[in-house]
Formats: sequence, structure tokens, C-alpha cells
Amino acid sequence: MAGLDPEQSAAVLAPRGPVCVLAGAGTGKTRTITRRIAHLIDTGQVNPGQVLAVTFTARAAGEMRTRLRSLGAGGAGAGGNVVAQTFHAAAMRQLRYFWPRAFGDARWELLDNKFPLISRAARRSGLDTATDTLRDLSSEIEWAKASLISPENYVEAVGRLGRESPAPPSKVAAAYGHYEDSKVSPDGDRLLDFDDMLIYMTQILTIEPGAADEFRSRYRCFVVDEYQDVTPVQQGLLDAWLGERDDLTVVGDANQTIYTFTGASPNYLLDFSRRFPEATVVRLERDYRSTPEVVDLANRVIGAARGRIAGTRLRLVGQRPPGPAPQFAEYDDEPAAATSIAIEIKHLIRSGVAPSEIAILYRVNAQSENYEQALTQAGIPYQVRGGEAFFARTEVRQAMRQLAAVAGREVKPDVETLDVVRAVLGELGLTEEEPSGAQARSRWESLKALVQLTEDMIAENAELTLPELSAELASRAEARHPPTVQGVTLSSLHAAKGLEWDAVFLVGLTDGSLPISQAIKGSWEDVEEERRLFYVGVTRARVHLHLSWALARNEGGRARRRSRFLSELVPDDSPASPIAKERTPRRGPTCRVCGSRLMDSTATLLGRCAGCPSDLDEGLLVALKEWRRGRAADKKVPAFVVFSDKTLIAIAEQRPTDTAALVSISGIGAKKVDEYGEDIIELVKTAGQK
Repeated sequence: MAGLDPEQSAAVLAPRGPVCVLAGAGTGKTRTITRRIAHLIDTGQVNPGQVLAVTFTARAAGEMRTRLRSLGAGGAGAGGNVVAQTFHAAAMRQLRYFWPRAFGDARWELLDNKFPLISRAARRSGLDTATDTLRDLSSEIEWAKASLISPENYVEAVGRLGRESPAPPSKVAAAYGHYEDSKVSPDGDRLLDFDDMLIYMTQILTIEPGAADEFRSRYRCFVVDEYQDVTPVQQGLLDAWLGERDDLTVVGDANQTIYTFTGASPNYLLDFSRRFPEATVVRLERDYRSTPEVVDLANRVIGAARGRIAGTRLRLVGQRPPGPAPQFAEYDDEPAAATSIAIEIKHLIRSGVAPSEIAILYRVNAQSENYEQALTQAGIPYQVRGGEAFFARTEVRQAMRQLAAVAGREVKPDVETLDVVRAVLGELGLTEEEPSGAQARSRWESLKALVQLTEDMIAENAELTLPELSAELASRAEARHPPTVQGVTLSSLHAAKGLEWDAVFLVGLTDGSLPISQAIKGSWEDVEEERRLFYVGVTRARVHLHLSWALARNEGGRARRRSRFLSELVPDDSPASPIAKERTPRRGPTCRVCGSRLMDSTATLLGRCAGCPSDLDEGLLVALKEWRRGRAADKKVPAFVVFSDKTLIAIAEQRPTDTAALVSISGIGAKKVDEYGEDIIELVKTAGQK
């Protein structure tokens, strides 16, 4: 009991029977449930081998076993120790033991690659067999099985739920049926996918009384972590494990429900007290992870939620010493945001924050490209979690090979490079409208990001040919080999669940990204799940939290609005708002003299039209060129490698006096700011004093 707060102690000491622990982010839920298991064992209420604890990831199960071993409660999964496993690992172990009782000599084998079966089922149903289609079909079948929806009920279910189907529902249902049939051989042998293991184990315990009696005599006490993420098929297995008993401890937070698209339902957690009226319910609200400043913002994020789930919200109370206030930042475009954030990360590292304790979190994996580029330019190592690095993605590698092949052929001189790129990517799946299906959409987002990268490169050099573009893309890909040491984590918000860092940068906070466009087009419940995803992101930060959005995807792009979730946090009319007022929608870069839209890269670099009067500081330009000459000589490189003449002219005209102003000049990235920024700003300030 050492070191437990009063609420944690109440959960640990609760009598055997139904216990529901509502545990907010950072409140010590793993510590609490492992101490509860140890307490039940230590007081003789249950033997170690009679405890089955389940969670959703192998990492979480491993952490639980480690904690239990440190408490003397075992957890290795054999020899009378507590069994701590994922749902699927527990079901597989049980199925191997009980299968012969129900199916005799018939054999079963785990299906480690179901794509061939999915492909044949799709072909028989008249569906496309492209890789993305098969992945989306596979995910849809997984959702249906997790939700206990049969092929016969699929069409009715998606209609009733308003669910977006990756193909016509009748064809998906047909493919689902063919897939299920293909797993059973004429002699009764079966291929089982992961959900089948749960389904078959539930059936065995339901129809074989002897098996049920033996299982229930072995396991008497059950613990379920992350209970808000349980699916109907998992709950069905849990019910079969329990039988008529109620020795069950569940832990969860409905306001961290972010996986309903996979079939997860918070209703089992929400209805726990109705099912077990005598249950002990404990609320853990003391946050030991984050500073009070981060905790306050998290409370405000989830405080604006609505609906039944929001009714169970926990009011977190920070227990750590005070820290810096969360920062809000608005940028003109995503490349500018990435460059500035890379500079901020450099400062954090220099102040003593380890790169491995810093994370950049975004809604979809396609958003990583700009940040990979900026971190590479700044010389900051990074690793991509929950997805591949941008240039390692299959669709991006395929597109680059195709572009290289086209570049190797003769292209008419009057054909625009960007038009060729769009045509090539169009053949690979880049359409005007977003496709349906998560995998197809993910591929589409990557190809769209590649077009945007190409547009940026051509904006910097309007004369860029297709061979030069292809070579530059290959060079950038080569520069981004996975680091050999731990670095900054780049991760989607979903992949970040359960993790934490000292510093978190939440990026891309615009309507259409968070909440994602599909949620905006859907129901208010869909938007609320996006809010919960935002809440999960905020609560990943221990000390430093930086929230940002860009007004356009790229320079001169279509204007966007910052996320509605930010507007709810800080009203636009608040005089103390740390968020900059949203500007008039931009129509691309404009001349700082006459306000006209700038149409070419040189004008964009200078920040003015070619015909508008220059406010060039001649003395500063001379000083800049003299400084450049010295740096080039030191580095033994041509002067233009340090800065081009146009960039020096832009500096001499715009006279930036801080890092933000320097970064706003087109073509000046994090690496050059880091290497030359202090010199440039000092030269500008010195010139201003003369």
C-alpha cells in the first residue's frame, strides 16, 4: 500500500466482487490494478494462478507482468503465477487446450496471412482486387466480426449504423460470406483468424459444460484494463469466462474512447454499475504525469464534450510542480510550421530535453512529410511510430519509380513538369475526391502530399525539369534513412495512445484534419470522438505542450480554419487569448508594399512585386555579402551555398530581427537558421543602429 493516494487505496482494498476503476490519464491505473491483484493474493482471497488479467497490447501486458513480478505476484503466465495477456493471446492458449472437446480430431490452424482468401472472396463477389481494396475489405470484415455482425446481417447493420462501407454493402457482405466459407475444409479442418479465436472459445465455453466448469474452477478472478476499448466479441468471451460470477475488476476512461471504428464500445464501461448494482466504483483523478498547466488545458478540452460519454468525464488534478504554459502558434503554411517547430525542438534539446522525450503528433500519417524534411534539414534524428516514414511508404516509392521512368523518356518541352507529375500520380490513384475506405484514403493522402511537395519544389525553382525533380526526390529520400539512435518520435495520435513524452507538439490542428473531414461530414458523435482523440494527444505531454495550425497546406494554398476545438478553448473575443486572431482568409503570398498577390518565386522570396519600390538597406547588403564571403571561405564552398544573392537581398529588404521573421523568408530552413541565424540577426540589428 506504500505510496498510494486515498482513491488508489480504495480501489486496491475494495472487497472481492465487481469493481470499476474510472482512471483518468496519468492517474496511475497500472500501479493501482497490479497492487489490487497483489493485495487479493497477499490476503489469501485468491491464489495467483486463479487470476486472469487481460489488456489490449502486448506492451501493456508485458508492463503488467513486470509490475506483478516486482510485487511478488508473478505474472509469467505459467506455474501458478498470475496470467497477464492480451485477449487474443489468452484465447489462443485456451483454444489449444479445449479444442478437442468440441471438435474431436478436426484440426485448426491460425491464419497468418488472410490476403489470398480475401482476394479470392473479392473476385468471386465482383470486387476490385487492388491491394488497397483488399486491405479495406479485410478491415471491414474485422470490424463486422468484432461487432458480432454476420455476413447475412451486414447490409442491414451498416445501413442502421450509417457506416461508410468501402464498397457496395451487398458486395462486401458477399465477399465476407465467401471468406468465411473458404476457411472450413470438407473434412472439418479450419483456418482461424484472430477474431475467430475469440468466437470459437466463446462457443466452446457456451456449449461444452465440462469445459466451462474446468475453466471456471481454474480462473476465479478477472481484471480487464482499458475497458472502454472492449468490442462485442471480446465482451462475449469475458461473459463466457465469468459465467454467473462477478469477481471482475475493470479499469478505463470512456473519454479516451478513440477506437469505435474498429468495433470498440464504451457502453460496457458506462453500463457497468447497471449490470452490477453492488459494484464498487472508484474515480482516479490525481494526475501524476503532467504539470498543472497541461492538466488544466486537458480539462478544458474534454470539458466542452457532450453526449453520454462526456457525462463520465474525470476532472483531473495535477500533482506535479508547475511548468511552462502550453503554447499556441499559427503559421502561414505547413512547411513554415515544420521549420519553426524543428527550431523549437533544437532549443529544447539544447536546454537538456532528450530527443527521445520529444514527440510530434498528427492526425494522419501523410502529415509527417514536412516534419521529416524539417528535422532532416536541422540534423535532428527521428523515428516514425505507427507507420512508415514518408519516403518508405509503398505508394510513394511506387510513384517515385514511375516518375523516374517517365523522366528517363523524352518529354515535350512545352509540357509543365507539375502536369506530368499529376498525370503519373493520377494513374496510381490520386483522384480529385477522397476515396472511401481507410487504406485507399491513406494512399490518396500520401500521393496528395507528394504533389504538394512537388509544388513546393517547383515554387522554389520554376525551371525545374522532370529529371531534376526526380533526382531531387531521390536525394531527399536517401537523406532520410531511419536513424541508428533514438530520436524525436513522429506519430499519429492513435499510435500515441498509452505513451507519454516530456515535450509534445500537436500539429495540423485545422478543421478537416482534427476533426478529420470524414467526421465533419458524419454525425456529431463522430466529431466527439475526434475531440477525445485531441484530449488523448494533450494528455501525452508531461511538461512542454505546443499546439499549432497552418493557414494553408503550402505557400499560396487555399486558406483553412483552425480547429473548432481550439476556438472552444479560447474564444476569439478574449483579450487574454494566447491564440493569434484568425486572419482574413489568404489568397497566397502578397506584396508587402501594394498588397497584390505574388505570382512567381522571386517575388515571393523578396516579399514584393518586381515593379514595387525596394526598401533595400544597401549598407546591410554589403555587410551580408562580406559575411557570406568569410563563411564560404571557412567552409571551402561557393558563396551561393551559404545564401543566394536573392536571399541576401530579401534579408536586406525585410530586415528580420528574430528567428520567426527570418524563417518567414522563403527558402530559409531550420538548418540554415541554426547555422547562420544568430549571425544574420546580429548583422541586421547592428545595421539598424547605424
